[in-house]
Amino acid sequence: MPEGDTVWRAARELDRVLTGQRLVHCDLRVPALATVDLTGREVTGVISRGKHLLIRVEGGFTLHSHLGMDGSWRIRAAGERRRGGPEHQLRAVLGTAAHTVLGYRLPTLELLRTAEEDSVVGHLGPDPLGPDWDPAEATRRLLAEPGRAVGEALLDQRNLAGVGNVYKSELCFLLRVTPWLPVDRVPRPERMASLAGKLLEVNKARTARITTADRRPDHHLWVYGRAGRPCRRCGTAIAVAGQGPPGWERPAYWCPGCQTGPEPEGPV
Repeated sequence: MPEGDTVWRAARELDRVLTGQRLVHCDLRVPALATVDLTGREVTGVISRGKHLLIRVEGGFTLHSHLGMDGSWRIRAAGERRRGGPEHQLRAVLGTAAHTVLGYRLPTLELLRTAEEDSVVGHLGPDPLGPDWDPAEATRRLLAEPGRAVGEALLDQRNLAGVGNVYKSELCFLLRVTPWLPVDRVPRPERMASLAGKLLEVNKARTARITTADRRPDHHLWVYGRAGRPCRRCGTAIAVAGQGPPGWERPAYWCPGCQTGPEPEGPV
């Protein structure tokens, strides 16, 4: 599942093969961009901002994408067979003389003026993997709604950018609170932002996301995706329930033995 570290790695790889290169092919397969052709323009930079990816091209344009739940950018040598998903899931093809980059299952793909990037990323909170990272400001934003559930506050990209559902559950475990505890009741609340920053930083260069410090297969995470399995710390069965507003619920995993605080009402 793409989170801030995944997008950071994708931006670095795309920057490596695209920046300074002129596009010899451009195929943007979304209706709003059907007539857009960036062929002949040089790529001037690729950066990430939270879960957003920005490809800047000559002439003051930016191709903005968001990976959503399962989007990805893939890199292939020029002329290499396309791999990464079915052709109908392909949303963008950008080619240089040496490489082709393929954007699959991108729920957001749009072209905007580089000077107007704030219109799509200006609302984001501090990014743990960006030059603007400020844990004190992230903490202030998290605590701005004191009664809000910590799980929902961590997922709100206006508070800090890049935390997704995996890190939400793992952070709550490390904080030893359930995802439903109000943020103002989290012990040492400044740890919410500092831990988020540390997890994203240590995982940004890894293909396998690890929060337990255990590199053995199937030992990487504390609770996420482990519903019904024993907690690695106390042996209690890991629980899972939906969290968030109706229609936008996301699974929250937690250990009823290790984590204190309210739990969801009804069956789990």
